[in-house]
Amino acid sequence: MPISRRQMLLASSTLLAPALSRAQDKPTIRILMGLPPGGGTDSIARYIAEKLREQLGQPVIIESRVGVGGRLAADALMNANPDGLTYMIAPNATPTFQTLVFGPQLKWNIWRDFAPVAGLVSYPLGMAVNADLGVKNAKEFVQWVKANPGKASFGTPGTGGQNHFLGVQFAKLAGIDLPMAPYKGTPPMITDLLGGHVPSGISLMDELIKHQRTGKLRVIGIFSDKRSEMMPDIPTFAEQGFAVSSGDGWTAMWAPAKTPQSEIARVQQAVQKILANPQVKDFLMTRLAVEPHYRSAEEMAKAQREELATWEPIIKASGFKAE
Repeated sequence: MPISRRQMLLASSTLLAPALSRAQDKPTIRILMGLPPGGGTDSIARYIAEKLREQLGQPVIIESRVGVGGRLAADALMNANPDGLTYMIAPNATPTFQTLVFGPQLKWNIWRDFAPVAGLVSYPLGMAVNADLGVKNAKEFVQWVKANPGKASFGTPGTGGQNHFLGVQFAKLAGIDLPMAPYKGTPPMITDLLGGHVPSGISLMDELIKHQRTGKLRVIGIFSDKRSEMMPDIPTFAEQGFAVSSGDGWTAMWAPAKTPQSEIARVQQAVQKILANPQVKDFLMTRLAVEPHYRSAEEMAKAQREELATWEPIIKASGFKAE
């Protein structure tokens, strides 16, 4: 090795050593994840954790507490020491829909036990069908369901979430019998959807779009108020004649209640910087089919109150009872 290059490497390592040492000396931040590995929320959380490591200059790890629609992670968050070292990344379905569906069974209360930190991303939720059905849009799917009594159903990554009640609303508006087929997360649902074991499924768009490109699935619509700039060729259900109440899904970060405001503010600032990075925006939109959407703690709380008010009468009208 030429001497000049050897000297350059030695100089570089000398400069990097203090920074690495400082990062290793700092305590580890853990982010609780309540949904299965390989799904959309898990992918979002792992990407944000990687960027937080860089931004905060300290270790950040994902700790899986998978089960009951994210409830186990929320249980762990409630019981965590409020020292600024434990957070939870979850979709709105965990605090909002768990509260509405399983309220009396929950150990935690979203207003009493959690402190909102920051909104991370928002995204449309879509419905896809197996390509072998031969349907191209929502109206054709409704016709197929009516022509195939007893064969239709829709898969969801779990019971009692936003995906579940979007399907219930769609079936009611379309006047069809469309039973729900719950799965333990998105990956097994996608596997069955691709294999033709379930004819349709409702989920985040990352997996649905990926398999539409290969011709194995067909996305028949998204449950948003308007078309998404990430996928402008996919129509909304509303423009196809099925005005399903929804609003986009979103993923955010929470801390245990009583976490020092200085620690929350530190993470908020890091998240805001991360989401403002054009490279981060490009990755999230093109690779994960979600849009960076920073929300302050106050904006998160407002969004949750609005969601609770919107979905409470819909869930009651559905007649669904938690087991």
